[in-house]
Amino acid sequence: MGVVQRKLSRTFKDFFDSEKSSGILLIICTVISLLITNSVLGPNYLSMWQTYLGGLSVEHWINDFLMAIFFLLIGLELVRELKVGELSEIKNALLPIFAAIGGIAVPALIHFVLNRGTPTQAGIGIPMATDIAFALGVLALLGSRVPASLKVFLTALAVIDDLGAIIVIAVFYTAQLSTTYLFGAMVVFGGLILLKKVGVISLVPYLLGGVLMWFFMLKSGVHATIAGVLLAFTIPFSTKDDDEDSPSYRLEHFLHKPVAFVILPIFALANTGIIIGADALQNLTTANSSGIIGGLLLGKPFGITLVCFIAVSLGLCRLPLDLNWKHVFGAGLLGGIGFTMSIFITNLAFTGENGVINTSKMAILVASLAAGTIGFLWLKILGKPEDADKDMDTMDFHATEI
Repeated sequence: MGVVQRKLSRTFKDFFDSEKSSGILLIICTVISLLITNSVLGPNYLSMWQTYLGGLSVEHWINDFLMAIFFLLIGLELVRELKVGELSEIKNALLPIFAAIGGIAVPALIHFVLNRGTPTQAGIGIPMATDIAFALGVLALLGSRVPASLKVFLTALAVIDDLGAIIVIAVFYTAQLSTTYLFGAMVVFGGLILLKKVGVISLVPYLLGGVLMWFFMLKSGVHATIAGVLLAFTIPFSTKDDDEDSPSYRLEHFLHKPVAFVILPIFALANTGIIIGADALQNLTTANSSGIIGGLLLGKPFGITLVCFIAVSLGLCRLPLDLNWKHVFGAGLLGGIGFTMSIFITNLAFTGENGVINTSKMAILVASLAAGTIGFLWLKILGKPEDADKDMDTMDFHATEI
């Protein structure tokens, strides 16, 4: 039988391209931040982010407000995937869903086992997440050496992975809950849903409502970035692929470059000011650091591959026909690049504990660098696309190249 061509949407290509380009810029910003922090300018550089503006520190504005916009983009991509993308059909959605479950549960278990009953147990969420920008950036370097469907699989996996991290943030990293403000946020959310139901397509009321919902969420104690995800689900979406009249499409398309080239680089500059002292290597052997490194570097690939293998063996889902288990394990290795999301959760897990935050971030950088390097080499050597003509009785499909 002939080869089935699977066309990837322009929106997906834009998302993929912006994320891969952002990964390169994130590396540059991280190196700059590390060099400045460990120079004579270090103290002034670190104190700059703690300057207060409008009642919040600069770092707080970045991590709570700008990152809410990042989560809005992730939410819009999730909506697109659910409506017309890889997650729109249950048979396609199940594989990345099972992969994300394994990629969340096993790393968390590794960290929990090593830190149970200690003050650093709160870091259990750190190795759960995947940095979409870095993971897709590494995958993009491989070009046609890997199947295009692997790009779709990894993107869907990373989006679901981050959704899991968002749920963890909302449930486990809420310090003091104000039910009054939370109720206010939910009222605004309900109002935006109503606007969507009655057919309002102008983005203005949704964005204004989103800002109000963010304010209420900030005051409620639930992390304010959750408002970005909730807002994404209120914005009207057209099931016609790449419909430029769709408010969701227009907003996602608009946010690609600001998020990739402004928000994430600023986040990296503000949050990778890691002091590398004489005890740096010793700090990487603590239970918390070992849990982070073990969770990202081992828990991610083995968790993703194991749960997918069990699900496929039980007939719950199947691999795309141009993928094999080497591809899945390689995607799992790239899933171990935690970076942005892991650093984000670190700041929530260890509020005010600068020493633990510093060593946690160092462990994240080491694990992410190792995962990215090993994942790249693994897929470069073993990630060649399956031969479409190896079985004339099997209907293979090859996604068009991005």
